[in-house]
Amino acid sequence: MLDKKKKYLQIALNSTVSEAQKVISRIPLDERIIIEAGTPLIKAYGARGIAAIKSAWESRAFGAAPAPIQLSPIAKAIFQQIEKKKRIKKGISFSPYIVADLKCMDRGFREVEIARNAGASAATVLGHAPIETIDAFIAHCKELGVDSVIDMMNIDFPLGILRQLKELPQVVILHRGVDEEDYNKEKQIPYHEIQRIKSQYDIIVAVAGGDTDREVQTAVFNDVDIIVLWRDFYKASSSIVEMTTNFLKEIR
Repeated sequence: MLDKKKKYLQIALNSTVSEAQKVISRIPLDERIIIEAGTPLIKAYGARGIAAIKSAWESRAFGAAPAPIQLSPIAKAIFQQIEKKKRIKKGISFSPYIVADLKCMDRGFREVEIARNAGASAATVLGHAPIETIDAFIAHCKELGVDSVIDMMNIDFPLGILRQLKELPQVVILHRGVDEEDYNKEKQIPYHEIQRIKSQYDIIVAVAGGDTDREVQTAVFNDVDIIVLWRDFYKASSSIVEMTTNFLKEIR
């Protein structure tokens, strides 16, 4: 569960599982870092990609061998207890948090199950999905202990979606798509929607699609809770530690 009083850096991993594992092995341990299994990675590897990323992040945090990708419900419960004891022993006060960027458009119940069974802490549904799908997605996330996230990419009025829901998600993402960023230089991230949403709902707001220092600063100035970045983390590099540390300083 995310803390509404804290600011987070969400690192979206969109390349290969191998590259994602290399990135994870180099980023600093910090409770304010969220790891995302990006949509391209999930499409390439399926649920096993989500599980592999979670396993790598847990291994990085606990200094242990990666966890098995598939566990039975009983084995999962035992494993969670063991890992909790390891965290306490090592003085680690946070649990690795993994977002499965499913961008669900239908079959909300089933997609939540897939994310949960792969070990995800949160999963995403698109604001363009039918309201019935979004409601089912949020309800099943709550039932299975997974945080629900609505991605408002290409939604002009996010509040219009939120007002139709039976129950709110944990997180709303204001999102300028990669293709929009690359091919439509006039397209702006709707920073103004951050306060519009927060003025009406007690909800966590994230911003995705702005990877420059200036865009990060603008998002922070507008009181965003989560900054989602991917370009600098697409491949592992020697500068990842410095980059991550600098981003964490920006969002403090």
